[in-house]
Amino acid sequence: MHGIGNDYIYFDCMKEEIKNPEELAKRLSDRHFSIGGDGVILLCPSTVADCKMRMFNADGSEGKMCGNGVRCVGKLAHDLDYVKGNICRVETLSGIKTLEFTLDENGKVALAKVDMGAAVLNGKKIPSSFKDESVISQPLTVGGNEYKVTLVSMGNPHCVVFHDPDKLEIEKVGRLFENHPAFPERINTEFIKVIGKNHLKLRVWERGSGETLACGTGACASAVAACLNGLCDKGEEITVTLLGGDLKIVYTDKTVYMTGGATLAFTGDIEI
Repeated sequence: MHGIGNDYIYFDCMKEEIKNPEELAKRLSDRHFSIGGDGVILLCPSTVADCKMRMFNADGSEGKMCGNGVRCVGKLAHDLDYVKGNICRVETLSGIKTLEFTLDENGKVALAKVDMGAAVLNGKKIPSSFKDESVISQPLTVGGNEYKVTLVSMGNPHCVVFHDPDKLEIEKVGRLFENHPAFPERINTEFIKVIGKNHLKLRVWERGSGETLACGTGACASAVAACLNGLCDKGEEITVTLLGGDLKIVYTDKTVYMTGGATLAFTGDIEI
């Protein structure tokens, strides 16, 4: 399944358990010798919500949140009849996320609007070496160059840089950001160009996966950062264009809403 190109291999674990998902993610996410994906996501039972999501990056590390993934988890739960109606609550390591579905003519989920919760701006909580209550357009030297960074956590930590992504060597610079000593748990990095009123162009380097076609939490963090830097309007819909397509983000005083597609690519069986 994928959310605008951000693809994961999804396992229905509502009735069976996978013992070692970390190694499974590393094995199956290899694009040359396997199905391929940005990682592995498990749909699991929950005692506090309709279902639970566990997400593992291509390097086997477990992520606390995945914006595109949670939309697809909601779709999978709905399409497999674990969830009825157009509302689904998904338990994640970043808390319970509430999804509102738009269904297609066959009653399947086409779009999902996710209440992503409040953005975290405190530098220590990202976590980072910055101690400020909010880190907005602060200088950071990476690879011998100084960048102005804005830090936002949407369950995953993000470092947002307003720099034309097409003028950067994303693989080289992204890796330097990811492993910068200012970020003890590594960092996801967004490189952004403002291309119109409430319209951002984004490329993202995800910790543990490298550059991906899309990142839901990264799109949310980028919209928040753009508002904090006076580049977009808080409370209005912001279009974030990623390599895989567009996401619609609304940043309010209480939460961040993200709307985007959830697409089933194919289903199958695999021996593990």
